[in-house]
Amino acid sequence: MLIIAGHLLVEPRDRATFLEANRGVALHARSTLGCLDFVQAADPLDEGRINIFERWETEADLLSFRGDGRPSEGSPPILVAHVTRYDVTAIGEP
Repeated sequence: MLIIAGHLLVEPRDRATFLEANRGVALHARSTLGCLDFVQAADPLDEGRINIFERWETEADLLSFRGDGRPSEGSPPILVAHVTRYDVTAIGEP
């Protein structure tokens, strides 16, 4: 399993526009084979921050979804991206 987690920074005035412009990305991801979770959410403390969390069954699933990686039309620019990919090879029992 792969976990993608971190945050993006946009101009605070652009955050709502960014989230709405990329709403379709989340809808598409969640319907893609191998997507276990996908969220881009407004941070409650920082007006320019968007928290990212994704879980994918395999790297092939992730790469198939990502495609060419172009931003959504009408999406404001990302100023900074701090996103890390974690390869989870073993999961303990709860």
